[in-house]
Amino acid sequence: MRLIAITGAVALGIGLAGCASDGSGSGEGDGAAEDITVGVAMPTETSERWIADGEAVESQLEDAGYDVDLQFANDDIPRQQQQIDQMITNGADILIVASIDGTALATQLENAAGKGIPIISYDRLINGTENVDFYVTFDNYTVGVQQAQSLLRGLGYLDENNEETGLDEEKIVELFAGSPDDNNTKFFYQGAMDTLQPFLDDGRLTVPSGQTDMDTISTLRWDQATAQKRMEDLLTSTYNGGSDPLDGVLAPYDGISRGIITALENAGYGSTIEEGLPILSGQDAEIASVKLIRDGVQYATIFKDTRKLASQAVAAATAFAEGEEPEANDTESYDNGVKVVPSFLLESDIVVADNIGELLVDSDYWSEDEIEAGVAE
Repeated sequence: MRLIAITGAVALGIGLAGCASDGSGSGEGDGAAEDITVGVAMPTETSERWIADGEAVESQLEDAGYDVDLQFANDDIPRQQQQIDQMITNGADILIVASIDGTALATQLENAAGKGIPIISYDRLINGTENVDFYVTFDNYTVGVQQAQSLLRGLGYLDENNEETGLDEEKIVELFAGSPDDNNTKFFYQGAMDTLQPFLDDGRLTVPSGQTDMDTISTLRWDQATAQKRMEDLLTSTYNGGSDPLDGVLAPYDGISRGIITALENAGYGSTIEEGLPILSGQDAEIASVKLIRDGVQYATIFKDTRKLASQAVAAATAFAEGEEPEANDTESYDNGVKVVPSFLLESDIVVADNIGELLVDSDYWSEDEIEAGVAE
């Protein structure tokens, strides 16, 4: 994965002040950047997206002059707890944490706050604790809106500008949501449902299974195999084993999309959209799914440029290291149950076959050769 250069305040990292706070994550010190260690806790290496995040954050922090302790927990909550405990014991000055379960780290973060270590929640909000100083993420409600818009585009209800086309034909869809222990899931779900609801209300869209509430359609740990199994069960219970029509599936992540596609192909719905495969949305622009989009198998994904998210995390770390507060552009949306966490939200884009080159190749996120192979170099 190519990494964008660090700009602005982040590029000033070599001369940063040290980090010894009063527990609120806003203290001052006199060490240089090379004297500061940033602990980076990522949830898993089983997802291409999180590997890219870890590499991007590590690389940009090192470019700014920090020492980095990067750990992946492989979706094991006790392991992530132990990794963060060890980071604190080893003298981490700042923590960047992408949690597996946003409610499972209160003890670790209390310990960190007691030692004056600022805590940056990365993409997944950490809930149920006051000991979160800043949050960097994408506008997750809008991501959900875009997931639904991409489904509606593929079904013909919206044009490329997300304006209604006037199509009144009735379509059949099923809905999937993300992991219930990921705070982002409820934002994705709400954005998607708010967008789909008018079409459900007027009967243009129907969900024959009746499964529409978030708890029912969620996919623990965003797991591809879990999504495939649920799709197989839906086909058996509601679609006569694959003989009845299905026009589209709302899928909140590319791995989930690929699991659903496997189930649909095995049930005889075809191998491409042209052959009858239902329209599927996605998220994260994973290389395997970008190839599927190029090949006419998956309809769309949501591109969240993890390089920009990494840069924002490094900018927040830089601010804390200088004894300052990071710049927030949202101070209202992300209530973790104890406090509203100041946040910086980034924008995302809908990727379909026609704009892969513009959004992903021209930005050096993926190369043409990688897309052709469906594998990252």
